[in-house]
Parts: sequence; C-alpha cells; structure tokens
Amino acid sequence: MQKIIKHKLGWILLLILFLIVNVLAAFIHTRFDLTKEQRYTISKSTKNIVQQLDDKVEILVFLNGDLPTGFKKLASATDDFLQLLKENNSSKIQYKFISPNEEMNDSNKQYQDTLIGMGATPINLTIQIKQGQQNKLIFPYAWIKYKGKNKLIALYKGGNRFITPAEMNSAEAMLEYNFAKTLNALINPQKPLLAYATGNGEITDARTYDLLQTVKNDYSLFTLDINKQPFIPDTFKVLLLVKPKFKFTEEEKLKIDQYLLHGGKIICFIDNLHAEQDSLQIKPELIAYDRNLNITDLLFKYGARINTDLLLDLQCDFMPFAVGGTAENPQFEFLHWNYYPLFESKNNHPINKNLGLVAGRFVNSIDTVKANGISKTILLSSSANSRILSTPALISLNENRNTPEDVLFKQQNIPIAVLLEGKFTSLYKNRIAQTTIDSLRLQGISFIDKSIKDGKLIVVADGDMVLNDVSQKQGPLPMGMNLFTSGTQYEYQFANRDFLLNCLEYLTNKEAIIETRNKDIVLRLLNTQQVEEDKTMWQLFNIALPIAITIICGVVYQQIRKKRNTA
Repeated sequence: MQKIIKHKLGWILLLILFLIVNVLAAFIHTRFDLTKEQRYTISKSTKNIVQQLDDKVEILVFLNGDLPTGFKKLASATDDFLQLLKENNSSKIQYKFISPNEEMNDSNKQYQDTLIGMGATPINLTIQIKQGQQNKLIFPYAWIKYKGKNKLIALYKGGNRFITPAEMNSAEAMLEYNFAKTLNALINPQKPLLAYATGNGEITDARTYDLLQTVKNDYSLFTLDINKQPFIPDTFKVLLLVKPKFKFTEEEKLKIDQYLLHGGKIICFIDNLHAEQDSLQIKPELIAYDRNLNITDLLFKYGARINTDLLLDLQCDFMPFAVGGTAENPQFEFLHWNYYPLFESKNNHPINKNLGLVAGRFVNSIDTVKANGISKTILLSSSANSRILSTPALISLNENRNTPEDVLFKQQNIPIAVLLEGKFTSLYKNRIAQTTIDSLRLQGISFIDKSIKDGKLIVVADGDMVLNDVSQKQGPLPMGMNLFTSGTQYEYQFANRDFLLNCLEYLTNKEAIIETRNKDIVLRLLNTQQVEEDKTMWQLFNIALPIAITIICGVVYQQIRKKRNTA
C-alpha cells in the first residue's frame, strides 16, 4: 500500500511540475542562438527602435502561396526575423503573410495593383508546373503601416530572372538592416536635407530623373548654386557634386572646403576627362581629354587624387557593334565594351556590403595620398583583369572588331571610389587673406583650418554612375540600366541605385543602424561532385541502415523474451 501511495505521489508531483513549466513558458520566452553568425539575434540598436514604438505596426509580407524554392526560404527567414521583433514588443507589432493577388479590404482592387502604384517592381519568373511552364509575378516586398504612414521594404533587390543562392543569402542577411532603417524612418519622419550643387555645368536634365525618384522617399533634395550662394548652409546634411563640367573658382572651392570642415558631408561623382557616349553616335571615334576642373588640389589635400586616365576592364557591360552587313542594312552584335567596366563589391564596408555589380562609364582611376588624420576605405575597384589607358586617348568603336588582348589586362583592384574620414585640414590654411576671413565673418561664417569634428567625404571617379539613360520610347530608364541593352536578352539593372542610397545612408543615418549591414550569413553549399560520388553510400546510411537496426533489435528482443519465458 505504501508503495502505491508513493507511486501516485510521484505522478502528482510530476504533473504539478509539468504545469509549472508550461505556465512559466507562457510568460517567459527565451532562445539560445548557437549559430556562428548569430542568425537569430538582433542588435541592441534594433531592439531600441522596436521599443520606441508607441503605436501598433502592421506588417504585410507578400511572400505567400506557391513560390519558387529560393523565395520560400526567404519567406521563412523573414518569418523568423519578424518573430524576433515581435518578442521585443509583442503588443505593438503585428504581421502576416499574404498573396499579392488577394483583394484589399473593402475593395475589389488587388494588393499587387497598389504595390505597383507605390513603386514596387515585381520579378517575372518562369516556374515549372505539372502542365509545363508558367510565368509568375513575385513581389518580394513588405508593406509597413504605422500611424497613417506607409513604407515599402524590398526584401530582395535583384531584378535578374536567374536568382543565385548567393543573392538570396544576401537578401536574408539584409533583413535586419532594411527593417531597422524603415522603422527608424517611421518613428523619426523628418527627412535629411540634401544639396545638389549647380553652377559648374552639373547635369540637371532628364538624366537625373531616377536620382530624384530614388532619394525623394527618404530625403529632401534641393538645388544649390555654389557660385551665387555666399556659403553652403550647414542645414544640408550632404552636398552632391554630380559630373561638373566647368572649372571651379577659388571662391567656390573655399565654400566647399569650409562646408566640409564645419561638419558637412560630401559625395563627388566626377569625370576628370571629357569622354561622352553621345559623341560616338556622331562619328566612330573620339579623343578623351582633361576637363581641367581645378579641383585636384582640393581633393589631394583631403587624401585622394582623381587621375586623368581611363580604366578598361574585361569585366564589363555590352554594347551593339556593326560586325557585318551593308551600310544600308548593317548587322549588329552585342560585344563587351571595356570602357563600361562593372565593379564587384569587396564587402569591406557597410556601404558596399552585400552590394551587386555597379556599372561605370569612361571611368578614371583614383590614387590615395597621405593626409594626416584621415582614414581611407576603398569602396569600389576594378577586377583582376583591368588596365589603365593614359590620356589624351583615342576611343574608337573599331577596337571591338578584334578580341581584346587579354595579356594587356593584368592590373587588378584599381580604386575608383574611396571614402575619406577624419579631421580634414583646409586647403587654404595659411593661404587665405585676412580680408577674406573678415568677409566670411560678416556673413556669419568663421574660417577654420581644421575640422571641428570627424568629417566624411566620398570621392567617385565616374560622373555617370548615378545618372540614367533616356530612351526615346520609354523615357528615363532606371539608374544602372544600359540604354543599348534595354529590352534585349542582355538587359540588367546594376546596383548603382543601391550604391548611391548606401552612401547617403552612411552619411546621414545613425551609425548603429548602419552597422547592421555588416551582418553575414554564411552560405554553406554542398560539394555537388562529392554528393554525386557518395550518393549511394548516404542513401544506404539514411534508409537501409535504420531499417536494418530496427530488424536486428526486434530479433534480439524476441530471442531474449523467448529465453526468459522458457526459463
């Protein structure tokens, strides 16, 4: 009897313990992230942003339904991440996965129509079904609603129909950054002010259309004539110099110098040479020559020099060339055009982290020079098969009649974009007249010869990188898309837009948010050759071995049972 009581008491205690564990689990939730790259851990800055939410956030993720394998994996990763966000402020975050084909509440309109109206670009994929092949529009976007404000997040920024595992892995790694940046913008809706410099022949026509569209969601962009303004106001967070054509005066350089030293941020997209694709449409050759912008000494003082040369690369975009036919009916073929290099990210900085190929046109090289107190980071550089062409240089369409001599393309990692950070020294230190200093003081500007605090300057040796082509039929094309390959099998939108946005975000956003771009998710791919070689062994190991073990254990058990019963 005593044994029975003890037995029942044990079961009762076990049941009570089970109930206590379940009650605690309902109120206390934790997990242990044992992954090397901390895949299931969010940063302290992201937690702070989520905890600042004082109203409900509704997140709609349009990755639901019959999706290709890669996007199913992205949907699963997004679900895991949003669950992490919800754990940090469960009462304020609501999310769900829906199909873009679903109808919106109280409307016959589908979500996909609204998404396109908000600027979403779907990916047209060909998927395999039982009946054959079918084209399917994928909207890899999340729609965030907060206090009457709406934001779209592109969960996958590639536009290529052939999606690689590396691209999808990169999209997963960028989830925290994209959500943290967007939530922070919703909580702090004031847009940073940007100044687009004019007065030195900078581009202001339809070629800047996509630049304006790209920055308008997160920034307020104004034009600023440096020549006419007495100084550059510090209310502008960033000054953009995009492809100036005319010579800078010393007065203009002094304004730029003092703006930087007083804490302003600058991005320069500069063509040191006059070399335009339009000229090749008039005649099959042109001579590239120095624009003489008179800005070399200013950049040199800060730690960089744009050279008067041209960078050619075997990793490059396509151009149509006449390879045969007659004058009336020429035969065209798309060939690589070495003057249109493509730059692959080295992933050495938050600006170029998980960045795709960036397209350039008639690019110069950059040298970094010694500047006390300035750190230099190469953001973009050439491939392992590149070369430098000194100027004045003759650029001819006839060059592509023969295959380029690969032996000439033996230089590598030639810099074309560099980030300079630190306390800059003025070009005009000990060189400026007292009357000029007094004149600046009357305008409310105090001349300084050293940065008050750490400044940031990005120098890119290509003025066309952030401009767009303009088609006679389609109008302005997206930034990073080649007019000549648009609508062909070679069409591709390169990551120029992402590079510009990353530069602006690094210069204007909180550093803690930018640091979330550094998150890496290691892509661990199987060795396909070894898998094929060891296929039979692993099939036996996973299928036959468990069955054999089960049979052996059953036979042994029966034998033991038989002996026990006979005894």
